[in-house]
Amino acid sequence: MSLPGFNGSESPILRGDERTAKVLVAGHFGAGKTTFVHGLSQIAPVSTEEVMTSAGEGIDDHAGLPQKTTTTVAMDFGRLHLADDLVLYLFGAPGQPRFFTILKDLAYGALGALVLTDTRRLQETYPILELIEQLHMPYAVAVNAFDGAPVHPEPRLRQVMDLAVTTPLVTCDAREPVSSRNALIVLIRHLLTPESAR
Repeated sequence: MSLPGFNGSESPILRGDERTAKVLVAGHFGAGKTTFVHGLSQIAPVSTEEVMTSAGEGIDDHAGLPQKTTTTVAMDFGRLHLADDLVLYLFGAPGQPRFFTILKDLAYGALGALVLTDTRRLQETYPILELIEQLHMPYAVAVNAFDGAPVHPEPRLRQVMDLAVTTPLVTCDAREPVSSRNALIVLIRHLLTPESAR
């Protein structure tokens, strides 16, 4: 797939005849959703990042996230021409359970979800996966390659996350737009494949 405007040039102008799709970017707290959406968006992304304060102590688990000082409290939004005739609207959802109502609202109208996870906090992915499945959304899982995070073979990851063999599982680096784009392409191909052929 070509990617117009992806190498630092200005965002492509919408012609009006493109196919558009809404995609949810979900994942646990600190999985890299904001970095993912902001790194891919070809427009100035919408962000609802707020500085974490002592009021959140005991509510949000910061273990293993010493550099994390902000959190998404509503959503991230970006737009990406994935191909000349395909525009994706990316909605990044907050990952804390107390914001699951917002995630459900953002999921409305989405074709599917890309679920980001960090292998240092895999157990926090389970509630997200359960919620996405309750919403009957097709999804793919992208393991975000954090520096120093444990690396596990795909069969083991599938086992611990209880992923169906038809659910795509990829590795990406949310800091690298090409890597993130490739993860999205895997999701889009999955969404475009008839269920009977998966």
